[in-house]
Amino acid sequence: MIQFADDTTRQDVWNMWKSCFHDPDDYMEIYFRHKYRNENTLLYVHEGSAVASLQMLHYDFTFCGTEIPVIYLAGVCTLPAARRRGYTRQLLLRSFEEALKRDVPLMLLVPQEPWLLQFYGQYGFAQTFDPGTEPLPSLRDLTYTTPRDLQTAFLTFSNLYRRQDMTVQKSFDDFRAMTEEAALYDFPSKKNLTGMARVIDAERLLTLFAGHYLQASFSVVVHDPLLQGNNGSFTVAGGKAVRDGTFVSPAFSTGIDELAPLLLGYHTSGKPGPLRTIFPEKKPQMHFMLE
Repeated sequence: MIQFADDTTRQDVWNMWKSCFHDPDDYMEIYFRHKYRNENTLLYVHEGSAVASLQMLHYDFTFCGTEIPVIYLAGVCTLPAARRRGYTRQLLLRSFEEALKRDVPLMLLVPQEPWLLQFYGQYGFAQTFDPGTEPLPSLRDLTYTTPRDLQTAFLTFSNLYRRQDMTVQKSFDDFRAMTEEAALYDFPSKKNLTGMARVIDAERLLTLFAGHYLQASFSVVVHDPLLQGNNGSFTVAGGKAVRDGTFVSPAFSTGIDELAPLLLGYHTSGKPGPLRTIFPEKKPQMHFMLE
Protein backbone atom coordinates (compact mmCIF):
# COMPACT_ATOMS: atom_id res chain seq x y z
CA MET A 1 0.00 0.00 0.00
CA ILE A 2 1.27 3.48 -0.90
CA GLN A 3 0.62 6.42 1.41
CA PHE A 4 2.06 9.80 2.25
CA ALA A 5 4.28 10.11 5.30
CA ASP A 6 3.03 11.77 8.46
CA ASP A 7 4.47 12.67 11.83
CA THR A 8 4.22 9.04 12.99
CA THR A 9 6.29 7.74 10.06
CA ARG A 10 8.92 10.51 9.84
CA GLN A 11 11.35 8.48 11.95
CA ASP A 12 10.75 5.48 9.68
CA VAL A 13 11.86 7.57 6.70
CA TRP A 14 14.95 8.72 8.62
CA ASN A 15 15.82 5.12 9.56
CA MET A 16 15.28 3.91 6.00
CA TRP A 17 17.53 6.67 4.62
CA LYS A 18 20.21 5.79 7.19
CA SER A 19 20.00 2.08 6.40
CA CYS A 20 20.22 2.57 2.63
CA PHE A 21 22.58 5.54 2.22
CA HIS A 22 24.64 5.53 5.46
CA ASP A 23 24.86 9.32 5.56
CA PRO A 24 26.16 10.99 8.76
CA ASP A 25 23.60 12.30 11.21
CA ASP A 26 24.72 15.94 10.94
CA TYR A 27 24.12 15.92 7.18
CA MET A 28 20.76 14.17 7.62
CA GLU A 29 19.70 16.70 10.24
CA ILE A 30 20.25 19.53 7.74
CA TYR A 31 18.45 17.67 4.97
CA PHE A 32 15.44 16.68 7.07
CA ARG A 33 15.14 20.14 8.60
CA HIS A 34 15.29 22.05 5.33
CA LYS A 35 13.99 19.69 2.62
CA TYR A 36 11.94 16.87 4.14
CA ARG A 37 8.15 17.34 4.10
CA ASN A 38 5.54 14.72 4.97
CA GLU A 39 3.32 15.83 2.10
CA ASN A 40 6.15 15.29 -0.40
CA THR A 41 7.16 11.84 0.87
CA LEU A 42 5.64 8.64 -0.48
CA LEU A 43 5.92 5.39 1.48
CA TYR A 44 5.28 1.81 0.52
CA VAL A 45 3.87 0.07 3.58
CA HIS A 46 3.92 -3.72 3.74
CA GLU A 47 2.28 -5.58 6.63
CA GLY A 48 2.19 -2.40 8.71
CA SER A 49 5.81 -1.39 8.17
CA ALA A 50 7.33 1.21 5.82
CA VAL A 51 9.72 -0.67 3.53
CA ALA A 52 10.33 1.78 0.67
CA SER A 53 10.11 5.52 0.13
CA LEU A 54 10.89 8.47 -2.10
CA GLN A 55 10.73 12.23 -1.71
CA MET A 56 9.44 14.73 -4.27
CA LEU A 57 11.34 17.98 -3.74
CA HIS A 58 9.99 21.06 -5.49
CA TYR A 59 12.25 23.44 -7.39
CA ASP A 60 11.93 25.99 -10.18
CA PHE A 61 13.65 25.39 -13.50
CA THR A 62 14.35 27.82 -16.31
CA PHE A 63 12.92 26.37 -19.51
CA CYS A 64 12.66 28.24 -22.79
CA GLY A 65 12.92 31.65 -21.18
CA THR A 66 10.46 31.05 -18.34
CA GLU A 67 10.48 29.33 -14.96
CA ILE A 68 8.48 26.14 -14.52
CA PRO A 69 7.94 23.97 -11.45
CA VAL A 70 9.82 20.69 -11.39
CA ILE A 71 9.95 17.78 -8.98
CA TYR A 72 13.38 16.48 -8.01
CA LEU A 73 13.30 12.89 -6.80
CA ALA A 74 15.45 12.24 -3.72
CA GLY A 75 15.89 9.47 -1.21
CA VAL A 76 14.50 6.74 -3.47
CA CYS A 77 15.19 3.61 -1.45
CA THR A 78 13.95 0.20 -0.35
CA LEU A 79 15.08 -1.66 2.75
CA PRO A 80 17.44 -4.50 1.78
CA ALA A 81 15.09 -7.25 2.94
CA ALA A 82 12.23 -5.88 0.81
CA ARG A 83 14.03 -5.41 -2.50
CA ARG A 84 13.17 -6.95 -5.89
CA ARG A 85 9.44 -6.89 -5.18
CA GLY A 86 8.52 -3.94 -7.41
CA TYR A 87 7.98 -1.43 -4.62
CA THR A 88 10.21 1.21 -6.20
CA ARG A 89 8.38 0.86 -9.50
CA GLN A 90 5.03 1.42 -7.80
CA LEU A 91 6.35 4.47 -5.95
CA LEU A 92 7.77 5.99 -9.14
CA LEU A 93 4.49 5.50 -11.01
CA ARG A 94 2.61 7.11 -8.13
CA SER A 95 5.05 10.03 -8.13
CA PHE A 96 4.26 10.61 -11.82
CA GLU A 97 0.56 10.79 -10.95
CA GLU A 98 1.29 13.24 -8.14
CA ALA A 99 3.34 15.42 -10.49
CA LEU A 100 0.38 15.63 -12.86
CA LYS A 101 -1.96 16.52 -9.99
CA ARG A 102 0.43 19.30 -8.94
CA ASP A 103 0.71 20.65 -12.49
CA VAL A 104 4.42 19.82 -12.67
CA PRO A 105 5.49 19.05 -16.26
CA LEU A 106 9.04 17.77 -15.66
CA MET A 107 10.82 15.55 -13.14
CA LEU A 108 14.54 15.45 -12.40
CA LEU A 109 16.96 13.26 -10.46
CA VAL A 110 20.66 12.65 -9.89
CA PRO A 111 21.69 8.99 -10.21
CA GLN A 112 24.21 8.20 -7.49
CA GLU A 113 25.64 5.20 -9.34
CA PRO A 114 26.27 4.70 -13.09
CA TRP A 115 23.97 1.64 -13.25
CA LEU A 116 21.05 3.81 -12.17
CA LEU A 117 21.10 5.56 -15.56
CA GLN A 118 19.82 2.34 -17.09
CA PHE A 119 17.47 1.61 -14.18
CA TYR A 120 15.68 4.96 -14.40
CA GLY A 121 15.76 4.73 -18.19
CA GLN A 122 13.11 2.03 -17.84
CA TYR A 123 10.76 4.69 -16.49
CA GLY A 124 11.26 7.28 -19.22
CA PHE A 125 14.15 9.21 -17.67
CA ALA A 126 17.10 10.17 -19.84
CA GLN A 127 20.43 11.82 -19.10
CA THR A 128 20.09 15.53 -19.76
CA PHE A 129 22.80 16.98 -17.49
CA ASP A 130 26.53 16.35 -17.82
CA PRO A 131 28.98 16.27 -14.91
CA GLY A 132 30.97 19.46 -14.64
CA THR A 133 34.67 19.82 -15.34
CA GLU A 134 35.13 23.26 -13.78
CA PRO A 135 34.51 24.24 -10.14
CA LEU A 136 31.29 26.07 -9.36
CA PRO A 137 31.31 29.44 -7.55
CA SER A 138 32.57 29.05 -4.01
CA LEU A 139 29.86 29.16 -1.36
CA ARG A 140 32.62 30.00 1.13
CA ASP A 141 33.55 33.12 -0.83
CA LEU A 142 29.93 34.17 -1.28
CA THR A 143 29.03 33.85 2.39
CA TYR A 144 32.31 35.19 3.80
CA THR A 145 31.96 38.36 1.72
CA THR A 146 28.75 39.19 3.60
CA PRO A 147 28.93 37.01 6.76
CA ARG A 148 26.03 38.78 8.51
CA ASP A 149 23.79 39.06 5.49
CA LEU A 150 22.93 35.70 3.92
CA GLN A 151 20.19 37.34 1.86
CA THR A 152 22.74 39.49 -0.01
CA ALA A 153 24.94 36.43 -0.60
CA PHE A 154 21.91 34.59 -1.99
CA LEU A 155 21.07 37.44 -4.37
CA THR A 156 24.64 37.37 -5.68
CA PHE A 157 24.39 33.59 -6.13
CA SER A 158 20.97 33.77 -7.77
CA ASN A 159 22.10 36.40 -10.24
CA LEU A 160 24.73 33.98 -11.50
CA TYR A 161 22.10 31.48 -12.65
CA ARG A 162 18.69 33.14 -12.90
CA ARG A 163 19.01 34.00 -16.59
CA GLN A 164 20.65 30.73 -17.62
CA ASP A 165 18.26 28.50 -19.55
CA MET A 166 17.77 24.83 -18.65
CA THR A 167 19.05 25.36 -15.10
CA VAL A 168 17.73 24.33 -11.69
CA GLN A 169 17.04 27.48 -9.67
CA LYS A 170 17.32 27.86 -5.91
CA SER A 171 15.25 29.72 -3.35
CA PHE A 172 16.70 31.51 -0.35
CA ASP A 173 15.80 28.50 1.84
CA ASP A 174 17.62 26.22 -0.62
CA PHE A 175 20.67 28.49 -0.44
CA ARG A 176 20.66 28.44 3.35
CA ALA A 177 20.55 24.63 3.35
CA MET A 178 23.35 24.50 0.75
CA THR A 179 25.65 26.71 2.81
CA GLU A 180 24.96 24.78 6.02
CA GLU A 181 25.73 21.50 4.26
CA ALA A 182 28.89 22.88 2.66
CA ALA A 183 30.11 24.23 6.02
CA LEU A 184 29.93 20.71 7.48
CA TYR A 185 32.70 19.65 5.12
CA ASP A 186 34.74 22.88 5.11
CA PHE A 187 33.25 24.10 1.84
CA PRO A 188 34.53 21.50 -0.62
CA SER A 189 34.81 22.37 -4.31
CA LYS A 190 31.58 21.58 -6.18
CA LYS A 191 30.89 20.82 -9.83
CA ASN A 192 27.79 20.32 -11.95
CA LEU A 193 26.16 16.93 -11.46
CA THR A 194 25.15 14.16 -13.83
CA GLY A 195 21.35 14.37 -13.98
CA MET A 196 18.31 12.88 -15.66
CA ALA A 197 14.94 14.30 -16.69
CA ARG A 198 11.52 12.80 -17.38
CA VAL A 199 8.74 14.55 -19.30
CA ILE A 200 5.48 14.40 -17.35
CA ASP A 201 3.37 16.72 -19.51
CA ALA A 202 4.56 16.66 -23.13
CA GLU A 203 1.86 19.01 -24.39
CA ARG A 204 2.72 21.73 -21.88
CA LEU A 205 6.44 21.58 -22.56
CA LEU A 206 5.92 21.58 -26.33
CA THR A 207 3.64 24.59 -25.92
CA LEU A 208 6.30 26.48 -23.98
CA PHE A 209 8.90 25.50 -26.57
CA ALA A 210 6.65 26.73 -29.40
CA GLY A 211 6.02 30.04 -27.63
CA HIS A 212 9.74 30.65 -27.24
CA TYR A 213 10.88 29.50 -30.67
CA LEU A 214 8.26 31.18 -32.86
CA GLN A 215 9.99 30.07 -36.04
CA ALA A 216 9.79 26.37 -35.12
CA SER A 217 7.57 24.26 -37.36
CA PHE A 218 7.33 20.46 -37.10
CA SER A 219 5.09 17.55 -36.17
CA VAL A 220 5.97 14.89 -33.65
CA VAL A 221 4.33 11.65 -32.50
CA VAL A 222 5.12 10.92 -28.85
CA HIS A 223 5.11 7.43 -27.34
CA ASP A 224 4.90 7.00 -23.56
CA PRO A 225 4.09 3.52 -22.19
CA LEU A 226 3.62 4.78 -18.62
CA LEU A 227 1.69 8.06 -18.95
CA GLN A 228 -1.05 7.67 -21.50
CA GLY A 229 -1.79 11.39 -21.60
CA ASN A 230 1.52 11.99 -23.33
CA ASN A 231 0.72 9.68 -26.24
CA GLY A 232 -0.37 11.35 -29.44
CA SER A 233 0.67 13.64 -32.24
CA PHE A 234 1.54 17.31 -31.81
CA THR A 235 2.11 19.98 -34.41
CA VAL A 236 4.29 22.94 -33.46
CA ALA A 237 3.86 25.99 -35.69
CA GLY A 238 3.17 29.70 -35.36
CA GLY A 239 4.12 29.79 -31.69
CA LYS A 240 1.61 27.09 -30.69
CA ALA A 241 1.58 23.35 -30.07
CA VAL A 242 -1.64 21.66 -31.22
CA ARG A 243 -2.56 18.10 -30.36
CA ASP A 244 -3.80 16.05 -33.33
CA GLY A 245 -3.36 19.01 -35.66
CA THR A 246 -2.58 18.89 -39.36
CA PHE A 247 0.85 17.39 -39.89
CA VAL A 248 3.62 19.62 -41.21
CA SER A 249 7.07 18.70 -42.40
CA PRO A 250 9.42 17.66 -40.92
CA ALA A 251 7.55 15.01 -38.96
CA PHE A 252 9.12 12.43 -36.67
CA SER A 253 8.33 10.02 -33.84
CA THR A 254 10.00 9.94 -30.44
CA GLY A 255 9.82 7.94 -27.24
CA ILE A 256 9.22 9.88 -24.06
CA ASP A 257 12.81 9.19 -23.00
CA GLU A 258 14.08 10.87 -26.17
CA LEU A 259 11.86 13.93 -25.81
CA ALA A 260 13.49 15.41 -22.71
CA PRO A 261 17.00 15.65 -24.25
CA LEU A 262 15.52 17.28 -27.34
CA LEU A 263 13.49 19.87 -25.45
CA LEU A 264 16.35 20.66 -23.05
CA GLY A 265 18.82 20.97 -25.94
CA TYR A 266 21.07 18.23 -24.58
CA HIS A 267 23.76 17.51 -27.21
CA THR A 268 21.26 18.23 -29.96
CA SER A 269 23.94 19.44 -32.37
CA GLY A 270 24.88 15.80 -32.84
CA LYS A 271 21.34 14.66 -33.61
CA PRO A 272 20.49 13.41 -37.11
CA GLY A 273 18.56 15.21 -39.82
CA PRO A 274 16.35 18.14 -38.92
CA LEU A 275 16.44 17.53 -35.15
CA ARG A 276 19.69 19.45 -34.74
CA THR A 277 18.15 22.51 -36.36
CA ILE A 278 14.74 22.27 -34.66
CA PHE A 279 16.12 21.96 -31.12
CA PRO A 280 18.89 24.48 -30.32
CA GLU A 281 21.76 23.06 -28.29
CA LYS A 282 21.88 24.20 -24.66
CA LYS A 283 23.98 23.43 -21.61
CA PRO A 284 21.56 22.15 -18.96
CA GLN A 285 22.90 22.56 -15.42
CA MET A 286 22.23 20.60 -12.24
CA HIS A 287 24.14 21.77 -9.19
CA PHE A 288 24.14 22.20 -5.40
CA MET A 289 21.46 19.53 -4.79
CA LEU A 290 22.63 18.62 -1.24
CA GLU A 291 24.54 15.75 -2.79
